[in-house]
Amino acid sequence: MMGKVTLRNLAAHKIRLVLTAVAVILGVAFVAGTLIFTDSMNKQFDDLFSRVGTNVAVDVRAKKVVEGDDDGMAVQPVPATVLKALQGVEGVKDPKGNVSGYAAVVGKDGKIVGTAQNGPPQIGTNWTTGGSYDLKSGRAPQGPGEVVIDAKTAEKGKLAVGDTTRVVTAGPPARMRIVGLADTGNLMGATLTAFDTPTAQRLMLKPGYFTDIEMGSTGVSQAELRDRVARVLPSGTEAVTGEKLREETKSDIATMMNFFRIFLLVFALISIFVGSFIIFNTFSMLVAQRTRELALLRAIGAARGQVTRAVIGEAVAVGVVGSTLGLAAGAGLASLLQTQMGDAGQGGLTFTKTPVIWAYTVGIVVTVVSAYFPARRAAKIPPVAAMRDDVALPQRSLRIRVALGSLLTLAGAGLIGAGLAGNGGSPVALVGVGAFTVFIGVAMLAPVISVPAVKVLGAPFARLMGSPGRLARQNALRNPRRTAATAAALMIGLALITTVNVLGATMRASVDAQVDAQFGADYLVQAEGAGGIGGEVAGKIGSTPGVTSATPTYAGGAKIDGKKASYMSGDVAVIAEAAKLKVTSGGTRIGDAGFMVNEDTAKDRGWKLGAVVPVQFTDGRTERLTLTGVFAKSNLIGDTIISQPAYLRHTVKPSVDAIVVDAAPSAATKTALESTLKDYPNLKVSDQASLKADARKQVDGFVTFLTILLAMSVIIAAVGVVNTLALSVIERTREIGLLRAIGISRRQLRRMIRVESIVIAVFGAVLGMGIGVAFGAALQNALADQGLGVLAIPYGTLVVYLVVAAVIGVLAALWPAWRAGRMDVLKAISTE
Repeated sequence: MMGKVTLRNLAAHKIRLVLTAVAVILGVAFVAGTLIFTDSMNKQFDDLFSRVGTNVAVDVRAKKVVEGDDDGMAVQPVPATVLKALQGVEGVKDPKGNVSGYAAVVGKDGKIVGTAQNGPPQIGTNWTTGGSYDLKSGRAPQGPGEVVIDAKTAEKGKLAVGDTTRVVTAGPPARMRIVGLADTGNLMGATLTAFDTPTAQRLMLKPGYFTDIEMGSTGVSQAELRDRVARVLPSGTEAVTGEKLREETKSDIATMMNFFRIFLLVFALISIFVGSFIIFNTFSMLVAQRTRELALLRAIGAARGQVTRAVIGEAVAVGVVGSTLGLAAGAGLASLLQTQMGDAGQGGLTFTKTPVIWAYTVGIVVTVVSAYFPARRAAKIPPVAAMRDDVALPQRSLRIRVALGSLLTLAGAGLIGAGLAGNGGSPVALVGVGAFTVFIGVAMLAPVISVPAVKVLGAPFARLMGSPGRLARQNALRNPRRTAATAAALMIGLALITTVNVLGATMRASVDAQVDAQFGADYLVQAEGAGGIGGEVAGKIGSTPGVTSATPTYAGGAKIDGKKASYMSGDVAVIAEAAKLKVTSGGTRIGDAGFMVNEDTAKDRGWKLGAVVPVQFTDGRTERLTLTGVFAKSNLIGDTIISQPAYLRHTVKPSVDAIVVDAAPSAATKTALESTLKDYPNLKVSDQASLKADARKQVDGFVTFLTILLAMSVIIAAVGVVNTLALSVIERTREIGLLRAIGISRRQLRRMIRVESIVIAVFGAVLGMGIGVAFGAALQNALADQGLGVLAIPYGTLVVYLVVAAVIGVLAALWPAWRAGRMDVLKAISTE
């Protein structure tokens, strides 16, 4: 019988439950979309790597002394003599030396084809017979002036076989003729440029060296062949099976995708968290409006458990419908994310059981949990209450809620304080946990906070609008729990958005301060891609009119006293002047075998001036260097500077990281520098102003990206305001009829509902932005040692958000206000 009651209730309250389902749909869509998107990208990567190295049984490469090429640490090459030695090993089939590095093609428009910075790689390689790719048209390169590019790059750059184009590498740009187009399948946005082997070695490595050497097997197992190959290898090289090589590559991609998945799921969980407030609030109001109905069920014999199960049954139905629609919306969201990935997202969507399981689990569990407490309270109504006209759900005291909320808020504040004081653990982690705890505490205290806040926020409306304004304020004050639950959803979204914007403004201000304090060069020349700068560039810049000197700097990695470290190298005196380096002890004359570190590193490692420290470079050799100087912390330099001769002794092909230019700062000089580098489209000339502008652009992009992700929670919160107002209108049907009967006009009635909505939305916004500013300041304090030394609050942006919150209130009230205005007065008055 109760099953029929549940179905009839669902049919009778379709509009109310649809509003609840919207919150479920939006939250589930984010979770499902994230999982579908990352599964699809993983499938594309698997397909990509399934065709790379399929015939490789063993690969020979240099031993990686310092892990992490992302730190600019060069992988040492393998001498060509090893290839000759491998040809005599039993079981080795067709050994081939590979050359790989950075190479990009300039299109007809004079720009590099592909994304130069923070995008898919621009791959340069040597073309080998039987390699991973096939020719789509043309032939293989056969000389220093010939090149093969992938077909998609040719299409983007409007290039064809027979065209002559510029090819950019870490050396001088070369004009080459395109002799073939490669069919690479879906390289996910990467570009491929292939040369013959001698040309590839000259441009990207060094004659007589390979990046690695791969080989097949004549029937010997990979493990056995690896062991045979290892016996003839020189020190500093290693042999790995093809299976291990492919697994390493896949593992790196899987790690990246898992991070991206977790990153997106955090925002999905935020949306679910906000949605749970809405669902709880909606079911509380639905149950409250049906109190008499549920009490009558108890009066005619329904047990408490049956009443609870009836309400839970409605929640399950809403959860199933919301999860189903959310899963479909998630597929659309995943498709949208793929379109934002450009060429990297053209492989179509991949559907697995994981998104389906999580979509229904999250949607149903959140809905049922949110509905359980209102259902349990409804079941406790005594059957005799059905005989009363004023039956209503009992209102619990706020004492326990206030006590618990105060305790959580104080505990969260204590964790934030501990993080800022550096008392154990990671400061940022402590601040984050403290912030979450404060969120929960403030949400619990919101009913108490809402009373004085709504009185203040509603006062101007009461004065300016008369009766509609006063009634709106009283309506918002009538049920503090409901007002607080509605505002809390908006509070969470805007608190997080405000935190992100405070951190963004802080990052911009901190970078500006660092550039002002630490950038002393007139100009800096850097590569926008991953290829570095050719050794000849400094000489060309040095001969530019107006330029006094051009000094190359280098970056590398090593194990210093057994620990991984990245370092800078070059003319130390020039580096010190360009970075306004403050030397606290020793000096910048470090000789052929010296190094410098910052004060924190020297203190942590217990080094004093004159300390002799073993340094293992990427070529595997170890050299003992002497500490000759200590400098104050510099975000531009990093922790360590190593002498240029020491760097050059352990690098096969030095790659210039940046060029420090001393010149007369003027528009004419910068124009002359850009003219000198016109054949190097991957190089950029920066002065102090442009460095700041570039940093701001990156920060703005990151802040915008996070704000868009967090906007989903604000949309869900806006749906919550619509929900509350719509259900409130239904709940107050008789009251609205009486107001109309005593003379309030439709316009005044709609104005009253709009003002109520605005007050609730602005209350949530003010509370959220206040918390967001506090959290942003706390995080800035915790990260002050990491470069965020200047706190900046974007007041203009916060004012815009406050206006947006008011607009959300107006928009959220449109339908409920329209519905209220169309009520028949007599029918409304006669409503029970």
